Amino acid sequence: METIEKHLAHVTLVVKDYDEAISFYAQKLNFELKQDVDLGDGKRWVVVSPRDGQCSLVLGKAVGAAQEAVIGNQTGGRVFLFLHTSDFWTDYNSMKEKGVVFKEQPREEPYGIVVVFEDLYGNLWDLLQIN
Repeated sequence: METIEKHLAHVTLVVKDYDEAISFYAQKLNFELKQDVDLGDGKRWVVVSPRDGQCSLVLGKAVGAAQEAVIGNQTGGRVFLFLHTSDFWTDYNSMKEKGVVFKEQPREEPYGIVVVFEDLYGNLWDLLQIN
């Protein structure tokens, strides 16, 4: 029997504006713009990801009041996404220098070094180096 491999490829992140979101992820988090395709009628297929990352973000511009209401709070105030790194202090210091807002001081946990930061809309992320 053939083994079927599966992995999580994309997660949609609702944003206010494609270009400001691309700028934040590319400049402040050093993500790579993988795709930016005009779909017509103001819609685009925009994919960003950490360099050499296995999972990407699809940046979806909010359409209508219901989608606009969740911008920056897609998980009700919980940490939404987890950015793993092999060099916590280099990434932390780089992000801090670029103006990324951190909600706390870095801390040592049994599983690694972690700090909570927010993206340009207020979604909470963990920057995490696993032991």
